[in-house]
Amino acid sequence: MASSTERLERLVADELGDCCDADLDDRLAELRGLADDADAGTAAADSRVLAALGSDTRYTIVRLLHVSDGDRCVCEIAPLVDVSESAVSHALSELTDAGLLTRRKDGKWRYYGTTARADALVEALDETRGSGVDDEPEGADE
Repeated sequence: MASSTERLERLVADELGDCCDADLDDRLAELRGLADDADAGTAAADSRVLAALGSDTRYTIVRLLHVSDGDRCVCEIAPLVDVSESAVSHALSELTDAGLLTRRKDGKWRYYGTTARADALVEALDETRGSGVDDEPEGADE
């Protein structure tokens, strides 16, 4: 089995014209620093938020609530998505658990609204749509 750094060693050698152990160690230290800066500890929480937006129904609900003038009741949301009321309730629970929606009860009715995080995510997607951000980065096929 090849070393886990064998391909990295070839990359460094291509970039520098040659590669010694010190060059490889320097690059590995740089990469470990990047991993620390990226704070991989947040990956699980962020993945949960992104996964919550990963279904058409849940994302549609977030967008509907984002453009709404205020909180909306489940009975106002259900007719706007093509799934059962039970599926809507389940989606709302997942989005609330992920921190993307607020929920409040008023008598027998439950109302939902977006959080600042959900609003920021929708706005970021809207702002970057069609701006070339979806283009594949150079060298992505390697």
